[in-house]
Amino acid sequence: MSLFSMTGLVMKWLLRKPYTSRYPFEPRQPLAGSRGTLGVTMAACAFCALCAKRCPTQAIEVDRAAKRWTIDRLRCIACNCCVEICPKKCLEMKTAHGIPTVTKDRETFS
Repeated sequence: MSLFSMTGLVMKWLLRKPYTSRYPFEPRQPLAGSRGTLGVTMAACAFCALCAKRCPTQAIEVDRAAKRWTIDRLRCIACNCCVEICPKKCLEMKTAHGIPTVTKDRETFS
């Protein structure tokens, strides 16, 4: 490669917009079709516990008597099995990612 063709290539790369994003400085945009966090609409939930039975990691617990729905975010692998089986369609997989979880807290919905 000659010096002149290499200089032209370097100038082209310098003047072009970068392919990557500046992640810490610019927020990451969610991709269409990507799985982020599991969302639940408690007003539509029938507490049938089908989602808890279908969950491969046992991340969901449903208490019918207390009408309580609990998820362990550290165990959830966002496989979408619970969303597919829900008869009331009260579960949805949101594309936006939540904040990182570092403790073993469980989210409880009533």
